[in-house]
Amino acid sequence: MTAATDTAVTTQVHKIYIKATPQAIWDAITQPEWTERYGYGGSVRPAFTTGQPYEITASEFMQAAGMPEVIVTGETLEADEPNRLVLLWRANWDSEPATKLTYEIKQWGDVCSLTVVHELDGAPNLARMVSGGDEANGAGGGWAQVLSDLKSLLETGQSLYGKPVDPNA
Repeated sequence: MTAATDTAVTTQVHKIYIKATPQAIWDAITQPEWTERYGYGGSVRPAFTTGQPYEITASEFMQAAGMPEVIVTGETLEADEPNRLVLLWRANWDSEPATKLTYEIKQWGDVCSLTVVHELDGAPNLARMVSGGDEANGAGGGWAQVLSDLKSLLETGQSLYGKPVDPNA
């Protein structure tokens, strides 16, 4: 869900509830053995440490669709495992400036909320993409699609797209 549908929106907030522990959600966001299994299948490296750079490499599928090998680069602004991760996030397929991406994980009994806040100042193309606005053009459903897939993976051990996964791997 986004605050609005036009590209003038500079902050998008997406919130889901997942029947998983905060640590399981954190690991799914920050560990390549998990990130390769949902969403667009990108691989993160290295581990997220405050003040350190990171990158996300494209899956073979994404590279075949024309994406560069390293699709996202940035810096970890804050890493408070397993509660909050704040990133400077730069989409390498576009010339727009880096944006700020925040993951917040809160436990509510045996369920957690995961809130993703993407601040997209000066990046209207990226805002359209991550809102799902380019889905008709084959760019996918943005954050809604990625987070739905993450939820399915953590709750069932299988992504929305039928890739069997051992959640204890």
